[in-house]
Amino acid sequence: MKVMIVDDEVIIRNGLSTVINWTDNGFTMLAPAASGEEALQRIPLELPEIVFTDIRMTGISGLEMARRVKEQFAEIEIIVISGFDEFAYAQQAMREGVSDYLLKTSRPGEIIEAAVQARERLLQRRQNQAKGKAQEMVVNRGFLRRLLVSGSPLDGQAEAELWERFPELSLNEQHSCLQIWILFIYTQNPTDSEQTVSTERHSTMGAELAEELQGAWLEWNGSLLLLIRTHQDSGWGRIDSVLRRLEEQYECRIFAAGGHPVRNARELNLALNTAVEASSYEWLLGQELRIRYEDIEGRKGIRTVCSMEEEAELSSLLRAGHTDHLKSWIQELLGRIRLQDQATPGSVQAYLHSLLVSAQRWLERAAISIGYSVPVNVEETYDIRQLTKTPAKVLYDSLELIMKQYSDMVSTTSPAQRAITYIHEHLGQSLSLQQVAKHVHMNPNYFSEMFKKETGQNYIEFVTHAKLRKSMTLLKETPAKISEIANEIGYEDIKYFNRLFKKFTGLTPSEYRANPEFCPSTD
Repeated sequence: MKVMIVDDEVIIRNGLSTVINWTDNGFTMLAPAASGEEALQRIPLELPEIVFTDIRMTGISGLEMARRVKEQFAEIEIIVISGFDEFAYAQQAMREGVSDYLLKTSRPGEIIEAAVQARERLLQRRQNQAKGKAQEMVVNRGFLRRLLVSGSPLDGQAEAELWERFPELSLNEQHSCLQIWILFIYTQNPTDSEQTVSTERHSTMGAELAEELQGAWLEWNGSLLLLIRTHQDSGWGRIDSVLRRLEEQYECRIFAAGGHPVRNARELNLALNTAVEASSYEWLLGQELRIRYEDIEGRKGIRTVCSMEEEAELSSLLRAGHTDHLKSWIQELLGRIRLQDQATPGSVQAYLHSLLVSAQRWLERAAISIGYSVPVNVEETYDIRQLTKTPAKVLYDSLELIMKQYSDMVSTTSPAQRAITYIHEHLGQSLSLQQVAKHVHMNPNYFSEMFKKETGQNYIEFVTHAKLRKSMTLLKETPAKISEIANEIGYEDIKYFNRLFKKFTGLTPSEYRANPEFCPSTD
């Protein structure tokens, strides 16, 4: 803490500066001032925190100097050290803001004690001011949070209060506007996986950003919300440069999403909603680190339902049971999605969800085909909202579970049940009895007898009925052409397929598609 001695007597000022061991007591002694005028010139430049001054000096008095210093620097502690032990002087000194009054006959210990007490007063005031300012900012942030959470346009009273609490946001310049940025801040842990930073670090970085960019900050659902005043034609280079500096300073990665700039505080809900929408693109566009709403507002979305070919490819993967192949397939799929310039979080979520539903239905059909109880519903094992935040993890965890359930299910079934599963999975092929018998590692003749005994049907009859039941499902649930459905279940001759279908159901494929509820029992 810096100390300045002001006295026109050279012996006094040099004595006080050199005789007392200021350094050991935590003080930095500035060069003494020989007059009040000199002190007034130097104080704004050197900013001492404690000033010892005589009263009677050539030129202006110490009390006049004290008055002028206090007008400009109220926080400076001023201590009079005078040769006059008069109550009137002490009274006037107190009126001029002097903190203490000592005599020049005081011992060094008394002078140091006065300086220590002055330092304690200064530190206490600073602590109280910091605490008061911190409490005020907490209250102000609470007010801002309520405004944003309400989702309603600001009325005149709320707008006036906003400017009062955050004058740095006031739109008092031409072309100035408000913008909300949502920041996800990640740091590296010892295992090299990214994690969000602590709340304490959020607060530190939020305060720095708010001060440097002239705005306000909030903790916002695990992220940092920054409300700043900017200019429509100034671009966002200033924000990007500040974020880059913080990334380097704190060794972190910052993904930032900016909402639509608004010219009126009553449109803050628009600024927030567009920032939230932009932030939902973190996984899709996260490699870009900075996203503005205008970069994504025109996107129309991608296909939201997986195709029959994709379902077949996925079921083949699940049936094979190789987790490394599953991982590769997921990575390639997500890579293709990220390359689509119309992809939106909502459409990606719907598409990926359709894949998981398709996998679940495949597992259920496989279970039913061998008389196995329906497995646990895999939809309960993940949060659908995470499909656009951590899609690779959600897809892998969910599909691996289905893969394991299928493997466990098959491992506990009889040869006939395994054969039935294989048949249902290859209905589009020409399935010979020898081929299926080989799959379950049995002699074809013995397999034929065992299969009829367990199912009540011979092999050809069972396969034909299985194909026709699948065609009924496709006719009812898809818009595919009848010829396409016939090919799907392994019949290239459409006339032959029509005859089989009518014999099995009593209706032609077209009649069944028009009125599936009138179909007689096929059991």
